[in-house]
Amino acid sequence: MTKISIKPVLMAAGLLFSAGSGFAQDDLVNSLKNNQSTDSKNSFVFTPVINAEATSVKNQKSSGTCWSYSTNSFLESEMIRAGKKPVDLADIFTARNAYIEKGINYVRMHGALTLGDGGACHDVINMFALYGALPQEVYNGRDYGTAANKSDDMNKLTKAILEEAVKAPNGKLDPNWKKKYIATIDSCLGAVPENFMFEGENYTPKTFAKEVVGINPADYVELSSFNTAPYYTKTVLMVPDNWSYDQVYNVQMDDITKVIDNALKKGFTVAWATDVSEKGFSWKNGVAFVPEKDFESMSKEEKSTMFNGPKAEKEITTELRQEAFDNYQTTDDHGMQITGIAKDQNGKEYYIVKNSWGATNDYKGYLYVTKNFVKYKTTAFLLNKKGLPSDIRKKLSL
Repeated sequence: MTKISIKPVLMAAGLLFSAGSGFAQDDLVNSLKNNQSTDSKNSFVFTPVINAEATSVKNQKSSGTCWSYSTNSFLESEMIRAGKKPVDLADIFTARNAYIEKGINYVRMHGALTLGDGGACHDVINMFALYGALPQEVYNGRDYGTAANKSDDMNKLTKAILEEAVKAPNGKLDPNWKKKYIATIDSCLGAVPENFMFEGENYTPKTFAKEVVGINPADYVELSSFNTAPYYTKTVLMVPDNWSYDQVYNVQMDDITKVIDNALKKGFTVAWATDVSEKGFSWKNGVAFVPEKDFESMSKEEKSTMFNGPKAEKEITTELRQEAFDNYQTTDDHGMQITGIAKDQNGKEYYIVKNSWGATNDYKGYLYVTKNFVKYKTTAFLLNKKGLPSDIRKKLSL
């Protein structure tokens, strides 16, 4: 399957310019808006079957931090599920901490590591465990003076510091490179408060994470599906933005939707990493599916009516999924949150997906994604291990 024209821009899980391409998230959304039909919303009738509670839709604007927005949204839903009052968590605080750890790894790897905004679902859990959490009202990450997130200028400054450190011009590392690096990040995003007040109580980021958010990082697992590694064992997630070289549990392709269905039925949501640069993905229309025909084989009329009502889909096989991944036709270019299941007018099931591009599409920031699309284009997904089916949990020894 041939990728759409914006694919070269989308080579990082955080979206767009994690490699410093200079493109903004707004450019991606505008590109995807062109992939639409004129009467899509009136051609679909979606009836919710399962609809887990989630917090309000956010807008990451011109930052490639979808992984942080989607997985922090997932944590907010975990607070709701646990009977807690949800807090709007500071997505850029999580990203700030990942920038620091990524920079450390970059120097350790002599520069052989992808820089930029990109990340993965597990980064949110890992940074939560290392640094804690902050509410959005305490840390918005915009000390560089713009009204919305915009990290491109910061990335240029920090990259220069890291590249200079790796050169080791005096034959050894500058002992102050890390201080300079962190100071530059904080000059752009804002320094992290040691203590802060929230709803009349004093917290540190760690005590806030423990006492208010109240999740246990050990309760969460990340999965994917590759036929290049043994099933039901751990394997490294081989995507450019897995800068920490984290491993995922490798399950069979059909287990992807089996696990997600089970989690949703038990009241859990799912943090989902996927590829959205597909002809079958339309942000404006709020629908994603896998067309039965390759786009190049479609007639002009078929192309123009792709999203005017439910369509037949291509059969997805393990081999097709792996081939798309190996050929760069599936890349880790976006993260979202799966919050429920709905049926269309024909009884076909779709996942209800919350995005972080603002409430700007036909479904006010949500999409309806077919299970075939999820099987085909998932790069990884993260959930509470209590959401795993018992047989799979046993196979994974969890």
